[in-house]
Amino acid sequence: MAELQIKDLHARTSEAEILKGVDVTVRSGEVHAIMGPNGSGKSTLSHVLMGRPGYSITQGEITLDGKDLTGLQTWERAQLGLFLALQYPVEIEGVPVTSIFETSELASKEGYRETLQDAKNEAELLGVPSDHLSRGVNLDMSGGEKKRLETLQLVTLKPSIAVLDELDSGLDVDGLRIVSNRVERLTKENGLGVLVITHYSRLLEELKPDHVHVFVEGKIVASGDSQLAEELESDGYEKWTPSTETSVTLGGLI
Repeated sequence: MAELQIKDLHARTSEAEILKGVDVTVRSGEVHAIMGPNGSGKSTLSHVLMGRPGYSITQGEITLDGKDLTGLQTWERAQLGLFLALQYPVEIEGVPVTSIFETSELASKEGYRETLQDAKNEAELLGVPSDHLSRGVNLDMSGGEKKRLETLQLVTLKPSIAVLDELDSGLDVDGLRIVSNRVERLTKENGLGVLVITHYSRLLEELKPDHVHVFVEGKIVASGDSQLAEELESDGYEKWTPSTETSVTLGGLI
């Protein structure tokens, strides 16, 4: 069983502290949803987990299956089974997604042909045109097409833990249903652990969360079940704004 542990995580840029003590544990088969107002540090958390340059961890730790990630490069974290689907996927001209599959650890274990065939099968299910596999990654694609391609990489590469930063952004209703349902099935089929960052509960209608966390000013201030996501959708974050002196926990701790 895979386990991503984030303990008392503090992180900053050169200008300001952004993460101020994040604690959460994601295990195989679990879906944890992080919801919070704009500017609360949710995307920063995803970047720090994956080792993006420009952020410094000043306190706390990140471990995956007991291995300390804080000093590792991004590719090393990926090799250990951590995957990040970006909020704004970048375009990489000249590097087709098939090259990513070819150089992956999975291809070296199972064989490139088998991995590529799996990708083609999944592409059809996800509505990814076949020519997108040979085009530069995300090149000249719409926001929804990029999110489908990110999901294809997730499904094909089979990581143990996935961090999904606003996977719903850019997807229409049908695309959102297809993508979120496929990720949900991965939690059952492969035991994928998911940490999903979102503003909207509609993503969580198919990708069903075991835990929902409210993220305000760089830390988790409340946790609960799927009903908490519905409450946030209707009422917003006012009750958890900085004027609240104490953290609130709904539905039990992590």
